Amino acid sequence: MIKTDILIIGAGPTGLFTVFEAGLLKLKCHLIDALPQPGGQCSEIYPKKPIYDIPGFPEILAGDLTKNLLEQGKQFEPGFTLGERAETIEKQEDGSFIVTTNKGTKHHAPVVAIAGGLGSFEPRKPAIDGLTEYEDKGVEYMIKDPEVYRNKRVVISGGGDSALDWSIFLADVASEVTLIHRRNEFRGALDSVEKVRELTLLNKINLITPAEVKGLKGDGKIEAVTVVKEGESFDLETDHFIPLFGLSPKLGPIGNWGLEIEKNAIKVDNTLNYQTNIPGIFAIGDVNTYPEKLKLILCGFHEATLMCQAAYRIINPGKRHVLKYTTVSGIDGFDGSRKEAPKAVVQAIH
Repeated sequence: MIKTDILIIGAGPTGLFTVFEAGLLKLKCHLIDALPQPGGQCSEIYPKKPIYDIPGFPEILAGDLTKNLLEQGKQFEPGFTLGERAETIEKQEDGSFIVTTNKGTKHHAPVVAIAGGLGSFEPRKPAIDGLTEYEDKGVEYMIKDPEVYRNKRVVISGGGDSALDWSIFLADVASEVTLIHRRNEFRGALDSVEKVRELTLLNKINLITPAEVKGLKGDGKIEAVTVVKEGESFDLETDHFIPLFGLSPKLGPIGNWGLEIEKNAIKVDNTLNYQTNIPGIFAIGDVNTYPEKLKLILCGFHEATLMCQAAYRIINPGKRHVLKYTTVSGIDGFDGSRKEAPKAVVQAIH
């Protein structure tokens, strides 16, 4: 059983910033995310896309924002349960909650903060007959451990950042990497497109465009994919087929927790602390809804800050907290670190 002060469901930007704000209040956080790495959409879908409305950063790549948020919260030693989906929640007699994942991992906390962005992400699957028969038998929709593909033949299908970036990465891992896209043009970052073309010239990536995977073959596991290019079809032997067509956001099991839902978002009672209709459960970031709601990362940061103040009062009933600016009080990390502004030394004047 993993115990923490605030259990955060969703490790996107809002969830990651919650770690920092909670840490300032001496509250420990643990995060659950169905994706294999922190960052939510910023890491999984558009790590190399620039974001222009983060305060203090005229421009920052989504992947770099994730790295910065992880670095900012590292001093407060958050825990992570990654690659697992929050499945069920049980309220205890003392008002606390036990959240169990789809893999049976149990978490216990007095406060639950749902920061699931647009919800749990499910892969968009191509319309290929028999596709589900090969799932976990050579067909994967996410790459969780690149070492699985060491010295293997890999076919990746897609034209976005994920398809490009993983093709580039696996070029030095797999024995053979083939990237198939239905168009000659790609939707990814320009430097990634150029890198793929460079690796294609070096024969480290086999690029097939415009083409589509239309069939799968194999006895018990995938052994080949059927590719259609300009009306002609052929079989391409492979050990793994990875269709990367993005992720579809869905509220998932959280929708069955008794929370008030409106248009696939969780209603919060007001904009004071973003608590749901169940005391002790909060919803922050894109997953919530209230009058005049704006689905912006910077709004999620604001909501996380106010939520942590309410969480403090739940965890420390009757205890008064005085807000102090970090420029005045400094920051004491759970790892023993101390950050503070240098103080001027004034000598006495005689």
